[in-house]
Amino acid sequence: MAKTLTRMLARPLLAAALALAPPPVLVPGLQAAGMPEKIGVSYQPSLYWALPFYIATQKGWWQAIGLDPTFAVFPAGAPQVAAAQAGSWDVGGTGSVPAILGAARFGLLTIGLTNDESKTNALMVRAERADAILKEPKQLAGQKLLVTTNSTADYAARACLRKWGLGPRDMRFVNLGQAQIISAVIADAGEVVGVWAPNTYTLEEKANARVLCSGADAGAMVPGALVVRADYAKAHPAEVAKFLAIYLRGWGWAKANPKEAQAMTKRFYAEGGVEASDRAIAQEFALRPTYTLGEQLAALSRAAGGSSVDGWFSRIGSFMAEVGTVPAAPDPKTFIDDAFLKQVAEDPKLKAFATEFDAAGAQR
Repeated sequence: MAKTLTRMLARPLLAAALALAPPPVLVPGLQAAGMPEKIGVSYQPSLYWALPFYIATQKGWWQAIGLDPTFAVFPAGAPQVAAAQAGSWDVGGTGSVPAILGAARFGLLTIGLTNDESKTNALMVRAERADAILKEPKQLAGQKLLVTTNSTADYAARACLRKWGLGPRDMRFVNLGQAQIISAVIADAGEVVGVWAPNTYTLEEKANARVLCSGADAGAMVPGALVVRADYAKAHPAEVAKFLAIYLRGWGWAKANPKEAQAMTKRFYAEGGVEASDRAIAQEFALRPTYTLGEQLAALSRAAGGSSVDGWFSRIGSFMAEVGTVPAAPDPKTFIDDAFLKQVAEDPKLKAFATEFDAAGAQR
């Protein structure tokens, strides 16, 4: 029987993996003159967009580029960005909602994209109810919607309701954690639910649930964010650029080596407490596009005015203001900064390191 995704207590082992990583081959001109520079990296365990951190650790790339990382792991975005205010970490990855929250409250900068999560934030229901709802979505009026409010799943859910001619007041939103939502569906509670990957795969495999509508179906772009504390960025621009180069190299390698990357993802999830089926891992790679250096720069470019990323984050910020998370949506131009990606692109050695595997990945 195929194993399914099961969320358990996360016990990330990146630090241990770092100790077991093979000796790095140093990259001339990229390491620090003396000891590697220390850098605090934050993430959430067993999430697809955090995979490049794990790949870099396994491959010894941190030391190769002159960085000495320590890892701060958080169960969700809100405590992650709150910890940034105390200087608990320097750079990292998070969701678009916490990235905006961090910008509004703590001056957190968004410096790049992790992945496109639009297809993996979705409304789901047990399969026997799906066809009838899709035939007449307005029958949902007055019913419960189990969702983690003020999240990317909430954002996607509201977009799906709009697509069907419904508003957020037409359903009864019930705020639950994702684990509680999964338990409710498995227990045959019957409600429509808002979830994100890997919980979407868990419900497909353990509860015979189906996706009714994803953010992508409803035109709601849900990007993930690479972020940095503003004071760290000002003091350590070279290290921020190296961090981005590491991250970009990780996705380039994964695209060029898909079988090895999927096996590594399965180990990464398991070390963080998530049991993933082969099918679920394959879906992660199929449904969540990632970005090369060139694609990042294009999405962030303001050459013609506001960038694509500005628009995506502006719409999510408006949602956050609507639900009362922030008093007003912050202007994307005040917290989205492509200067560090440009630094990677303008440094020949750093660019070569970041993009070494891109050509091979593009051929697949």
